[in-house]
Amino acid sequence: MADSEWIRIASATELREAGGLLGQSIRGVPLAVYEVGGACFVTLDRCTHAQARLSEGYLEGFLIECPLHQGLFDIRTGEAKGPPCTEPLRTFEVRREGEDLLVSLKSLQEAQEEE
Repeated sequence: MADSEWIRIASATELREAGGLLGQSIRGVPLAVYEVGGACFVTLDRCTHAQARLSEGYLEGFLIECPLHQGLFDIRTGEAKGPPCTEPLRTFEVRREGEDLLVSLKSLQEAQEEE
């Protein structure tokens, strides 16, 4: 993928200062950015059960807990890990260049097309 196909979502410092969980909106797509053990992950910032903002939830290890009904998702794969959530969560390709965290434009466009 060419460099022009990636867009900056945050800096590693911003994410660290936010405690490893940050909500962002890029091109109208609500995203949750996570940092666990130095690795970064990005998912849609919307629970598949009741549309709550996951960036307002509780991150423990690789699991994000929805703030509304306490459903769980694995941030690495998007897999629903706890009720009442059953539908997987969309994940996005992310990479780090220096302090910048970048998300794939291709995966953003796919998310926009699904809405």
